[in-house]
Amino acid sequence: MDDQNELEKTLGVSFQHPELLTQALTHSSYANENPGSAPSSNERLEYLGDAILGLIVAENLFRDFPGMTEGEMTRFRSILVKQETLARVAESINLGNYLYLGKGEEASGGKDKPANLARALEALIAAVYLDHGSLVTEQLVLEILDTEMMKTLYQGAVIDYKSQLQELLQAKAQQTPVYNLIETHGPDHNKNFTVEARMGTEVLATGIGRSKKKAETEAARIALEKLK
Repeated sequence: MDDQNELEKTLGVSFQHPELLTQALTHSSYANENPGSAPSSNERLEYLGDAILGLIVAENLFRDFPGMTEGEMTRFRSILVKQETLARVAESINLGNYLYLGKGEEASGGKDKPANLARALEALIAAVYLDHGSLVTEQLVLEILDTEMMKTLYQGAVIDYKSQLQELLQAKAQQTPVYNLIETHGPDHNKNFTVEARMGTEVLATGIGRSKKKAETEAARIALEKLK
């Protein structure tokens, strides 16, 4: 098992109460095999983390993609918080290497099981929340989910605004849009990006988002509304 300090470095979070991190990484099989000496399993933290994760994802979709309908937000949220997605995110930070597993569970490949990884990730989110509060937790979730979020959103043609804008401009003016980062503002844990969508020297629209990609997407969405 890898040193938990390495996980903290990966997350960019230093736990004030490291016992919370240990509990988040403790599978029920390990707790059952080591009664009295092991912390409680991560099941209660998983319950809390599931709720926190759902709220962060829902709020992010609501705030950063105002063109989304309720049905679209529900669909994308369900994709982002499902077990397969969370397991991939957990793998990206090598979370399985830090899990406390019972002997049988470890022997059966427990550190690579999607269910174990997804549950541990939710428990980890809850541990960060209890240790550092909502702002740090939101920043962490958006950082580690960013790749999956962008993949999920851009695979949905309904909000592939950048491709739609490019096709429209090529058809109308034989030009392609260019996106320029104008400014970033806010503290590191709550930064916003402002991007302009341009066609030549003409500013088509300005978008704001929690990442450069999201700001570009919002600028493209606003430009499409104007042009259509």
